[in-house]
Amino acid sequence: MNSIIEKLNDNLKLAYRQALDADQKLDQLQKDGHGKFQALFNEDAGFTFAAKRFKPYVLDVAADIEALSNAEELDEALLKTAVLKLQNLLALLATFKTQ
Repeated sequence: MNSIIEKLNDNLKLAYRQALDADQKLDQLQKDGHGKFQALFNEDAGFTFAAKRFKPYVLDVAADIEALSNAEELDEALLKTAVLKLQNLLALLATFKTQ
């Protein structure tokens, strides 16, 4: 289980660094009059809230990973949710980065 948590944390660190850069770009777009949207993800992305920046989503995944690492037994449902959220986050960050 530790190797799974380590891989998730490695990907989370990558997402965090990319999220900071992406949030700066979003701030600039908003200042320029662009970026008129309500949330970065739709409801089927696994998140239970809506935000206009990436950092809250990264923090949400971090909380899931922390809960997994503190659990005595592997919670497969939480693992599946965390992986889905992280995949969606990294995919959107990759798309945003190429724009």
